[in-house]
Amino acid sequence: MANPSSSHKLFQVLFSKLLCIIFFFSLSTFASTSLKVGFYTSSCPDAEAIVESAVEKAVSTNPGIAAGLIRMHFHDCFVRGCDASVLLESTLGNPAERYHPANFPTLRGFEVIDEAKAKIEAVCPNTVSCADILAFAARDSANKVGGINYAVPAGRRDGRISRKEEASSLPSFTFEAEKLASEFKKRGLSVAEMVTLSGAHSIGIAHCPTFVDRLYSFNTTHAQDPSMDPSYVDYLKNKCPPPSRSGSDPREQPAVALDFSTPHRLDNRYYIELKNHRGLLISDQTLLSSSLTSKMVLKNAYDGSKWAAKFGKAMVKMGHIDVLTGSKGEIRRHCSYVN
Repeated sequence: MANPSSSHKLFQVLFSKLLCIIFFFSLSTFASTSLKVGFYTSSCPDAEAIVESAVEKAVSTNPGIAAGLIRMHFHDCFVRGCDASVLLESTLGNPAERYHPANFPTLRGFEVIDEAKAKIEAVCPNTVSCADILAFAARDSANKVGGINYAVPAGRRDGRISRKEEASSLPSFTFEAEKLASEFKKRGLSVAEMVTLSGAHSIGIAHCPTFVDRLYSFNTTHAQDPSMDPSYVDYLKNKCPPPSRSGSDPREQPAVALDFSTPHRLDNRYYIELKNHRGLLISDQTLLSSSLTSKMVLKNAYDGSKWAAKFGKAMVKMGHIDVLTGSKGEIRRHCSYVN
């Protein structure tokens, strides 16, 4: 028969170990749960209104800025987490991620973030992070061009590191659905959330080099991608010359809207165009052709209001990826440079 005293000691040891496991687990998840809506209510009550005003002004002048700000938030969160590392300028011997080909020279909206930050610093110095400003700006962009509004939990702090090569981890426009799902899973996002967030491609543009191979030299058996609507291919060929006649700077290349039907409206027409085989990028059309995601595409095409609600929730979840909170990171005085 076991000694009662020994059994009690064993229980105490096991219980202590369990408490340690729970404690360390809570530390690892604290960052993602410590963000809260209304974080600046007391410390800087005008912060979100200032960001909204800057976005309103910019998007009213150029609707494409909305797509740029949403894309910037996505590119920030997928590299080092949502820490505004994408906003940092290069330093001597260290090129920043904003200059990776996935970002430069097509990433847009830096001036909007800088304007909002300067105005916030004037009234609430050293209080509001650039990472939060970017998250607010993405939300305000979605609301401005799509009527999609959602509460943004805040409390992020800014990172101090930005490395060009790390932006190589961003999902590519050539990825098939399974590869996209794998990359999103690494960031804690589900397949359904990946499909939902892809709906951001109902606004914005793509320059010809990102899809021109689908028009002229798809593979050894097809000159053009057979999954594309032939009339859409003809339209695109009128916009984009063959690759041999293309230059090297994307800004000098023609660009077309990612969404053929409502290019300046964030809505579910993106999914309807996928059904019409008018997905511009390989990473778009694959969502319909893959059995992993095709049913999700059809559901989003059928009900735009449900998609919009899911989009807001997915953006909030994306905004929690590997955030810095508490004493980690810093509150930058200028979004392009560490303090």
